Amino acid sequence: MGETVARLDRAVLRLSAVVVTGTITAMLDMTMVTVALAGMTRVFQAPIATVQWVNTAYLLSIAIVVPLAGRLAERFGIRTMWLFALAAFMVGSMLCGTAWSVGSLIAFRVAQGIGGGMIVPLSIMILAHAAGPERRGRVMAISAVPTQLAPVGGPLLGGLIVDGLDWRWIFYVNVPVCLLALALSYRGIPDDGRRQFRRLDLPGLAVLSPAVALLVLGLSRTGAPGGGLLPLGVGAVLLAAFIVYALRTSGAPVLDLRLFTHRALAAASALNFVSRLSIFGALMLIPLYYQQVRGHDALTAGLLLAPQSLGTILALPYVGRLTDRIGARPVVLTGIAVTTVGAIAYTRVTSHTGDLVLAGALLVWGIGIAAVAVPVSAAAYQGLPLTMIPGATSAITMVQTVGASVGAAVLAAILQYRMAHHPGAPAAAYADTFWWVTGFTAFAAIPALLLPLRAAGKDDQIRPAEKEGSMRLSGKDRRPGNPQPRA
Repeated sequence: MGETVARLDRAVLRLSAVVVTGTITAMLDMTMVTVALAGMTRVFQAPIATVQWVNTAYLLSIAIVVPLAGRLAERFGIRTMWLFALAAFMVGSMLCGTAWSVGSLIAFRVAQGIGGGMIVPLSIMILAHAAGPERRGRVMAISAVPTQLAPVGGPLLGGLIVDGLDWRWIFYVNVPVCLLALALSYRGIPDDGRRQFRRLDLPGLAVLSPAVALLVLGLSRTGAPGGGLLPLGVGAVLLAAFIVYALRTSGAPVLDLRLFTHRALAAASALNFVSRLSIFGALMLIPLYYQQVRGHDALTAGLLLAPQSLGTILALPYVGRLTDRIGARPVVLTGIAVTTVGAIAYTRVTSHTGDLVLAGALLVWGIGIAAVAVPVSAAAYQGLPLTMIPGATSAITMVQTVGASVGAAVLAAILQYRMAHHPGAPAAAYADTFWWVTGFTAFAAIPALLLPLRAAGKDDQIRPAEKEGSMRLSGKDRRPGNPQPRA
């Protein structure tokens, strides 16, 4: 297809700019806080094991809220929920800045996560609706900017704020950005006009939310005294119970597992889980390597991550166009190969590895990450009915969040295990752990083979009941007793 057929007009670009303004503050917040934890331990006179819950509580809140985002967007409208999410995140940020104890800060981070957890899936819904199938790759490339820049920009900005002002300003800085995003969104995001007044699946939510929370909690405690076996076990039982319930309920579950019968969505979800596992795990390991092995401070470690961000920025426009032109699968497989090459360099790290070598590897790594993230986001919706986009977006975002949590927890446990086997040689422990990162990265090629081979076309803009193949997903081919949701 020629590029002129699917040219990005000014309206779509303006909408993308508005959405990115709202998304970037939530994404930066996830990484800015990490550089302030050491200072919080001194201010609150609390151990790092307690202060770490400032991050864990936020992540748990996001994991619980994500399944609700799609259903609430269907019921109240995407625009309404987007404005609510920005306002909730802003209020939560203000409360975090006023925290008087570590306990109050943890509680306020939960409140902040209610808004923050909805912002990313809602932003994808807005852009997926506006772009259409032939432009989705390039629009998803624009929406990926905050996600790809946050791991580098967050620690840098956080370090500057902590050193120059105070840790509380990490949260206060969100307020003016959210106010700007609210003003732009109120005028710039149209009402999609679609409403599906379906009841909220409270029983499913009551099972799924603690299941996800306990699984993330258990993984975050891997390697800690007492371990996380109990929450992991209970979380697994609750998750199994939700799967049985979701497949048997006559209503619409909070997370519709039947969505995963759509091959592109299932493949994209699996790939998102594995890729986020390796990407976020590596983003935890690399700064730690620079600080623990090379002796750099947090701000310097953040600066040394810049080549990865540069690689991603350089690649984003090209991978969006390639995805729209030749399809997701070849672009993603190439991206996985490139990312694996970048990861291999870190399996050879020592305490004296040249900075230029590591910077080059990160540049390559960043290019590969862009070539994986953008096509997967676009391919997930290929051939999917428009009415299924909110639910699909919630499912994908939840998979991404859990994958990132698993990556950080598993690789931290592996690093701790290798440290015990390499006493006095931390560089060797990191090198061993990066072999696991490389393996997880290469493993992503398996679900990538199931992505759509061809590029999306006009016939992929499926609307409810337009095609026989969409009937099962839209509820018309369900078992007797499973009524179709009413609009």
